[in-house]
Amino acid sequence: MAKFDVVDIANNKVGEIELADEVFAQEQNPHLFYEVVKMQQANRRRGTVAVKNTSLVSGSNKKPYRQKGTGRARQGSHRASQWVGGGKAMGPKPRDYFYRPSRKVRRAALAKALSLRASQQALLILNEFPSNGKTKQSFEVLTKGLGLKSALVVDEKSNGHLLLSIRNLTKFDVLPPEAINLESILKRKNLVLTQAAAKQIETALLQALSAGKA
Repeated sequence: MAKFDVVDIANNKVGEIELADEVFAQEQNPHLFYEVVKMQQANRRRGTVAVKNTSLVSGSNKKPYRQKGTGRARQGSHRASQWVGGGKAMGPKPRDYFYRPSRKVRRAALAKALSLRASQQALLILNEFPSNGKTKQSFEVLTKGLGLKSALVVDEKSNGHLLLSIRNLTKFDVLPPEAINLESILKRKNLVLTQAAAKQIETALLQALSAGKA
């Protein structure tokens, strides 16, 4: 079990917490990061780009001029792609970019990202993160109290004031444990977890990883 210091919002040590090595002390595998982040970015693509082909552009299908005797290349329609205003040949069509690596890969990548932040000394465990819903208060705690410039903060969904107070900060993100994901962890330089959130993440990932081995 890996041991981590637990601090308060003034960055003073108030205790210790033990977290599973399978979640917070994994060896790194950059290829897993690549696969899962690529999945997240691809799945956000709307895939709505399209152009008009020959069948969709307006215009007559009448043959522009006779087939032979004019000295010009034969043509069948003004809507063909070589004409100005004609359809686009082999243009893009609406498509779905969605794909998903296996659950084992996704969970392993998340555990390795948590381990990465732990190995970089960029993981902070708070005993709690009280909030009155004011953005200024949360900003001062993160920047002055904890000395952070950029971070992802994870706390239980029940702490609704915290979710509201951090969501407007440009260099800080906030998520409940259920929504934590690889891209959000890698996007910010630091990761701030409350004790409750850390235990919730540990339990969920241990169950997922053990199920993957079965």
